[in-house]
Parts: sequence; C-alpha cells; structure tokens
Amino acid sequence: MWTSILLGIYILITVSIVIAIVLHGARPSKSLAWLLAIFAIPVGGIILYLLLGRNRRKNKLVQLKRNLFAKLPKPNGDQINAFEGKYRKLMTLFYNNSHFPPVGNNDLQLLKDGKSTFDAIFKALEEAQKEIHIQYYIFEEGELADRLLLLFKRKLDLGVKIRLIYDGIGSFSLSKAYLKKLMEMGVEVYPFLPFKFGRFFSSLNYRNHRKIIVVDGRTAFTGGINISDKYLKGDPALGKWHDMHVKVVGPAANHLNQVFMMDWYLVCQDLLEPLENPIGISKIKNDSLVQIVSGESDDDFPALEQTYFSIVNTAKKYVYITNPYIIPTQALIKALQTAALSGVDVRLMVSENADNRLVSWAVHSYFESFLKSGIKIYLFPDGFLHSKIIVSDDAISSIGTANLDDRSFEQNYEVNAIVYEKEFAELLKKDFLKDSSTSKMLSYGEYKERSYIKKLKEGIGKIFSPLF
Repeated sequence: MWTSILLGIYILITVSIVIAIVLHGARPSKSLAWLLAIFAIPVGGIILYLLLGRNRRKNKLVQLKRNLFAKLPKPNGDQINAFEGKYRKLMTLFYNNSHFPPVGNNDLQLLKDGKSTFDAIFKALEEAQKEIHIQYYIFEEGELADRLLLLFKRKLDLGVKIRLIYDGIGSFSLSKAYLKKLMEMGVEVYPFLPFKFGRFFSSLNYRNHRKIIVVDGRTAFTGGINISDKYLKGDPALGKWHDMHVKVVGPAANHLNQVFMMDWYLVCQDLLEPLENPIGISKIKNDSLVQIVSGESDDDFPALEQTYFSIVNTAKKYVYITNPYIIPTQALIKALQTAALSGVDVRLMVSENADNRLVSWAVHSYFESFLKSGIKIYLFPDGFLHSKIIVSDDAISSIGTANLDDRSFEQNYEVNAIVYEKEFAELLKKDFLKDSSTSKMLSYGEYKERSYIKKLKEGIGKIFSPLF
C-alpha cells in the first residue's frame, strides 16, 4: 500500500515538473536536458531540478522588489529623452532593464587590488555622518572584519546608522559570535536567503553576489573584491588575489544605494527612506556618464547578459575582457566570434591559476573555437585574477560583480557600473595591456594540439558548467 502511495506521489511530482518545464523552459536545449535527467535518473533528476533548474523569471519567488521599486525616485521624461549619441541604444536598453538612467557629475577612482581598495573604503567609512550601507557575497572573519568592528563601534557612538547584508551561502563561515557582536553594538544585519532546511530547494541556487558599500548616499564602492584577508595576504594555494573595484562619488552612488535598498527590503521587508539631501540626479551630459545595471534572478530579462552582449556587438575597434569565469552563453559566443571575424580586436584575459579545477576546465573548453575565430586569449600567471572588466573603443567600460557565465546571468543578484568616459576607458585599457604583456598568449595552432586527456577534462567541465 505504502509503495503505491509513494509511487503515486512520485508520478504526480514528475508530471507537474514536466509540465512546468514544457510551459516555462528558458531554452529548448536546456529543457530537453532536464527532461532527460528526470526520466533517466529517478528521484535524483527531480532533486537536481528543484535545486538548480527552476526558471525564476516565470516562477517569481521574490516579488517584494517590485513593491519597493514603485516607491523609489524615478527619472523624469526629459532625462530619459536626453539619451543620445553613439550609445543611446545601450543606455535605453540598460534603463529598461534596471531602471537607472545614465547620470553625470560623478567622480570616479579606479582601485586595483586589496590594499588600495580597502584604504579608500576605510577612509570613506571614517567620514560617514549619517548612514553606512554594506553588502557582500563573501564576508570572512579576519583582520579586515575586526577592523570593521572597531570602526562600526566608533561610528555608532556618533549616531551613524549601519546596515549590513551578507549572503547566506557565500558568507556561510561567518560565525554566530561575530554576528552577535555586530548586533549587540547596534549594527542592523541580515543574511540574504540563509541556508535553512525549509527553504533549501528555493534558495540554495540563488545567491546575492553583489559587493556594495554606500556612505551617506554620496560615496559608493563596487567591483569584484569581497571582505576577505586573502586580498591583503594572498592565498596559500593560489598566491596573491588580483581584482578591481571602483569608487563613485556623485549621483551614481545614489543609484547603488537604491540597489542596496531594494535588497534590504527583500531581506527584512523594511522600506528605507532616502536621505533628505543626497546628491541628486543631475542633468545628463555627453561626457562623464555612469549608469548602474543590476541583474536579478527573477527579472523578466537577463540584464547583465544583454549588457555584455550589447557592448561586444557595439564595438568597432576593440573589446578587451578580463574575467575569471568566461563560460558564455551561445548568444555571447556568437557575438564574440562575429566581432573578431569582422575585424574587431577581441581579447580575453583569464587567470592561469584556478580556484576550482572543474570550472577551469569549463572555461578552457571554449578556447579552441575562440582562437579559431581570431580572438586573442591571455593567461595571467601571477596569483589569481578575479576582476570583472570590459572596455571597448576608448569610450565605454563596465566594472562590477558579474561574471560571463550562466550563474551571473540567470541565478545571481549582480550589479555593474557602465562608464561612458574616455579617460576611464583608457585607464582600463592601459591596465589590460600591461597585464597582457606579462601573460601567456595562446596560439590556435598549439592549443588545438593539446592532449586528449586535457580535451576530455574540458568536455567534462563544459557538461557540468550549468551547475557552477
């Protein structure tokens, strides 16, 4: 009897999932793969699908964001109509996806690696007068975390509000003792989708990968650097961690603050009121513009994938990409190859040393086809390269948290700053060329002759890449 009941429940669940895949599957190839897994691996296929396969753009598990966004400040019609110039279409696309217009009058500071980044961050935090907002995917205990405790205590004593979001999985090692210290001194702290048995299937695969600090709604930081001592001391296995961050002072900082406010609403349903006198949205200019693009797993469209795709497609002279996890979608593969075959100088830089072998195999699995189309690939040999940078045509660049992979496009909460400024683009280009001069440039002729074992590893990595 019990066997029949369990079998009936299993069949009901299976049929329900199959119908959901047929109705809401994002891509035919992916839908077919999940259908095969469900029928070929009884029980196990269903568990994998519940963990990794559901399409949140149809099954919107997080609706609170839309309630909040309706209450946030919006640009007026004149500002939207001011989109013009070479990148007008890109500005419009990014605005329609993330609802942030490009804004001028921003003071930008490019920060490379841990020391310069944390020096700038702690200086800005010390100058806070009203509020500090901090959000990180990885928040690890150590010297940096201890310094933050001391700083938080001083600022709280002066009446500064401090709010902190950490990712429930990325910061899983954060101890209860440390969190207790934060809360006891008055820091408002919440996890994003913490690891809980009752929410295991609905939350495990959807992480908040953003790194944001906003001070008084005026000064903000974002990029690839997490709160971790490895950015100062290095990693025993990988050596020094290299990464990029950007400091933004101006209206774009307020937009990063709005991203934080939306996530704050998600974690605790507390609707924050913007500060009375933050730097407001200025009249859009044609030169120093910054546009914030945020991507969430429950958005209607993959905002960050469309961002990278559009920058590559718009490139006329060159597009240089630095990213540790280049596991592109078919659309991005075609965009990169089409650009290279059209005469655009397309260059990719990835770390020669990897923090995950299986992921590294997946990244390398695309190299042969990239090289064949004329894309130049550089392996950075010193430590681990973690930056997420795109720069094109000495005119447009992107710096932020999103990798070039399905997880950043479809599952994670990410944020990038798009900069329409020649000087900033030239800084990134100069840095790319400097790093490439000390990196190993791959040759198509040599790479296609790699060993059969290496090709087999790459194939295995590519098969499992949707799980990363």
